[in-house]
Amino acid sequence: MDNRCHCSSNSDRLLNPILYNILSQMDSSPSNQDNFSYSLVPHRCNCEVWRIVCLKRPTEICKEASTVLVKTIHFMKNLPAFNQLPPSDQFALLKSCWAPLFILGLAQEHVDFEVMDVPADSMLKKILLNRQESPEMDREQPTMAGVSKLKSCLKKFWSLDLSPKEYAYLKGTTIFNPDVPDLKAGMFVEGLQQEAQHALREVVQLLHLGHKERFAQILLTASMLQGITPCLITELFFRPVIGQANLLELLVDMLFCQ
Repeated sequence: MDNRCHCSSNSDRLLNPILYNILSQMDSSPSNQDNFSYSLVPHRCNCEVWRIVCLKRPTEICKEASTVLVKTIHFMKNLPAFNQLPPSDQFALLKSCWAPLFILGLAQEHVDFEVMDVPADSMLKKILLNRQESPEMDREQPTMAGVSKLKSCLKKFWSLDLSPKEYAYLKGTTIFNPDVPDLKAGMFVEGLQQEAQHALREVVQLLHLGHKERFAQILLTASMLQGITPCLITELFFRPVIGQANLLELLVDMLFCQ
């Protein structure tokens, strides 16, 4: 299946002829096709799937994002029920839920941000350099399509205007996910999720007596979290800060250190 962008191909030639010629030559060789991902090439077109983006104000936004991430890990670490789980289950749940929890943190803290297209000349430099010296070329890069999903999710949460208690119990339903594979205490985790959902329903009914659909709206909005990849979050908000470090390993250190 050909997943390459075909829109505005003529304008691509005019806007960046050098980059276009290099990619055309690479396209003509089957071996080069295996070694190059077209998703890494910034396109001057309206196809959001292929537009590689970065933060407009990385210093400011990455600092805010790091603060949210620290609060996210502290939230997990301070849950007594989470600490009762086997370490392997804690790791599995962390790996599964850190990104959705982080997004809920962004929503709760009202962290807004803007992105811009990655300059084509900087990507051209990466192509011309030895790829072994540019490991970021092998990673999935943030696209406008992914960012649009994230911003749409955040706006939906902001429109619901959740209270701190609603956010807390929603985070509980997110952390205790019994569908995570190979949990040793799967039944216990399922019970914890049900308790969190019950508590969320009660607080919603208490705070919003006339809004019977609010609970369902919250859960429906929360389902949007699964469409946003941890890779997008990592590359957009944390790669400029941590460099080539593995973010999950850093989160494990934060969670399990005394």
